[in-house]
Amino acid sequence: MAVGLPAVADPTKVTPQDARALTKVFLDRLTELEEGTHDYQYVRNTLIELNLSLVRYAARRFRNRSVEMEDVVQVGTIGLIKAIDRFDLSREVEFTTFAVPYIVGEIKRFFRDTSWAVHVPRRLQELRIDLAKANEELFQRFDRSPTTTELAEHLNLSEDEVLDGLVASNGYSTSSLDAPADPETGTTRVTTYADRIGEVDPAMEVVENLHALKPLVEQLGERDRRILQMRFGEEMTQSEIGAELGVSQMHVSRLLTKSLTRLRRGDADAAAARDAGRLGRCSVVEAR
Repeated sequence: MAVGLPAVADPTKVTPQDARALTKVFLDRLTELEEGTHDYQYVRNTLIELNLSLVRYAARRFRNRSVEMEDVVQVGTIGLIKAIDRFDLSREVEFTTFAVPYIVGEIKRFFRDTSWAVHVPRRLQELRIDLAKANEELFQRFDRSPTTTELAEHLNLSEDEVLDGLVASNGYSTSSLDAPADPETGTTRVTTYADRIGEVDPAMEVVENLHALKPLVEQLGERDRRILQMRFGEEMTQSEIGAELGVSQMHVSRLLTKSLTRLRRGDADAAAARDAGRLGRCSVVEAR
């Protein structure tokens, strides 16, 4: 025990009124001691124990969160320690008044940094809280869920800002893809969210290819388009196409080769143009 201080057998059992009086005495003594000494550590540790009730009082505001209360108290204690280290007796402010914002701030910072399943900007985290309060208030007023417009008017925000906040709220908590999607179906086969995720449709590539080839095919002559239609649309052989057009099979082969080469070259040029366009847009974005 430091010289000149009252003995405190168990600081955690001191009444709040006595704790306030002892806190003033110990804070005054702390300013006279050299940091790192045994007496300094004793006084500082006693101040922490004397004011743990402040931490528990502040932590009760967060008791409905999905975090163990003991963890919240530990985080709040960090705020209490910061308040003790930064308190200035010359300000003539009650230590309780000074310490509570530090404790609450540390707890809020903990929830902001660790509770969200997906990291979102602090502005949107705070907007989520405002939206929850506004939604509850307007629900009681209208006896129904408020619209986006009503929320925007109530919070004096634009509808786009409200929508951003609502979307960001989805990042607060997440579920596993292996969680049951229909827990009450009563079937032996449990459907999970992963089962409902769509797969890549192989037909999409065919559609994209047809869309890319359409303007190129239109540039071909009427006879060349007819040959392509008979060969790939009607699946006729080159001999059958030759008989239909009155030309040799060899001539049909040369015409097909010429048309396909032209289409491949045009498709490659179009792909290069698309890539160049994407690179150009990326450069503009980076420049901005």
